Amino acid sequence: MGACASKPPRRNPYLPRDLPEEPNSPETDHHRQQEQDDQDESSATGKTSPFYSLSPIQSLLGTTKSPARPSSGYSTPKRTPLFPPLSPAKHIMAVLMKRRRGKEAGQEEVGGLDKRFGLSKRFRDHYDIGEEVGRGHFGYTVSATCKTGDHIGQKVAVKVIPKAKMTTAIAIEDVRREVRILQELSGHSNLVRFYDAFEDNDHVYIVMEFCEGGELLDLILLRGGKFTEDESKNLAVQILNIIAFFHLQGVVHRDLKPENFLLNTKDADSQLKAIDFGLSDFVKPDEKLNDIVGSAYYVAPEVLLRSYDTEADVWSVGVISYILLCGSRPFWARTESGIFRAVLKTVPSFTESAWPSLSPLAKDFVKGLLNKDPRKRLTAAQALSHPWIRGHNGVEVPIDIRVLRSLKAYTLSSTLRKAALRALSKTLTTEDLFYVKKQFTHLEKSDRVTVNSVKTALMKHATSAMKESRIIDYLNWLTTLELDLDEFCAATVNVYQLEALDRWEEQARSAYEIFENDGNRAIVIEELASELGLSPSVPLHVVVSEWIRHSDGKLSFLGFTKVLHGVSTRKHRKLR
Repeated sequence: MGACASKPPRRNPYLPRDLPEEPNSPETDHHRQQEQDDQDESSATGKTSPFYSLSPIQSLLGTTKSPARPSSGYSTPKRTPLFPPLSPAKHIMAVLMKRRRGKEAGQEEVGGLDKRFGLSKRFRDHYDIGEEVGRGHFGYTVSATCKTGDHIGQKVAVKVIPKAKMTTAIAIEDVRREVRILQELSGHSNLVRFYDAFEDNDHVYIVMEFCEGGELLDLILLRGGKFTEDESKNLAVQILNIIAFFHLQGVVHRDLKPENFLLNTKDADSQLKAIDFGLSDFVKPDEKLNDIVGSAYYVAPEVLLRSYDTEADVWSVGVISYILLCGSRPFWARTESGIFRAVLKTVPSFTESAWPSLSPLAKDFVKGLLNKDPRKRLTAAQALSHPWIRGHNGVEVPIDIRVLRSLKAYTLSSTLRKAALRALSKTLTTEDLFYVKKQFTHLEKSDRVTVNSVKTALMKHATSAMKESRIIDYLNWLTTLELDLDEFCAATVNVYQLEALDRWEEQARSAYEIFENDGNRAIVIEELASELGLSPSVPLHVVVSEWIRHSDGKLSFLGFTKVLHGVSTRKHRKLR
């Protein structure tokens, strides 16, 4: 759980391993020339990538090379020469190399690191160690038996992290954060259960639930990558449930992939358990993370562009869902440079042999998760309300962290923008309103959503992680909030997601007609510029003149769509 995996002497379900590549898949032909260019370039220089180490893995689907865990785990990796990839991966690889060199320099300069974690030192008083389950580059996992307390005789898994591997302050903090996240989030049915953590002079020991069923990846390989839609739904629901829970607590996993989900038992309907929080982090309101971490095939485009938050996890769920449904990856390449290029530029193919036999809703579900624009991508909670998922085994739609962001943005909006959003919300379909009404039900009291009702709803699900990520800070922006269902629809309507739909143009025109009758009024250019937070230095007449009709001074259709997106930065700064 956070430890980098080399080739282990035994299979270790608590250490990462990647899904094998598919050299005969259709996407291979799509990228073959670019991959050959990368390989020729690499062969000519004899250089390798600093981000992922490649190791051969055999499987039911063939023997190929697959990227292992990124080397930004618990210790600073050895210096490696720069791989010169082709654009657009070139700048990404350069950034990674720069960060690597900085860490290595820090390793040489920093001495006397404090490797005390404040944990109990009585590990061997409580557990008898069994056999080694597996070994990775930064740690190993053993089975153990509890010999004291309420769990006496129970078999557990113990992740052992040598302190000698913690050669930088960053590496030490990674371990502290992993233990903290496990402690604070423990209790969800789809999260591996955390029992305790110990240390001695040489090691940190993380004691957790022992899962006998192995990795989800093993099940995928055993099934040849083929699952029925119902089986895929069952797995997707469990993954989305735990991810929605993480996100509500302000935690982003950042390394979701099939090998980071374990089956609790060997039964066919075994429960999934999320593991490996070595790359997880807290993300505060309005904060963007910029570390490039994760596993190549599952990394979101915005991670490579160094500006992301919780939606990056949803992209990874989309990749996993794609694999479950059709048995191949949506983005494939022989080199990490090619993988990055595919993730950034390639549209996933839905023409493979499995897709024509799958329902249109299944395809729509995966497309919603794999939208390259995180603003248009489904959230975990929205995915759980998708028609393909809805009602499967009594699935519940949880509180969506994005709703809090929307309520904050609506609070900051001008009366003009609120009127535009109200007009747009009146065009929502019954399908659109299903999710909105679920969120309203979670947050309302006496048919009104107020700051107190939101706080009460959050406290029902709060953990210590929510406090650390400062999710409650959203309440500071909602002090004047009082919304009925209609106003709540206006506050939470997602303009970017609607733009991604084929019906957007027609829907926007319908909303504009409503706005013309109910909310459009004469407006001066300076007011519109202020509404959109435009700088006074911008030539306003050039930028916004076409957004206002010359005949009556009211917003044109273009101006209406601009206002739908705009939030005044002036108001934002003032309220801070």
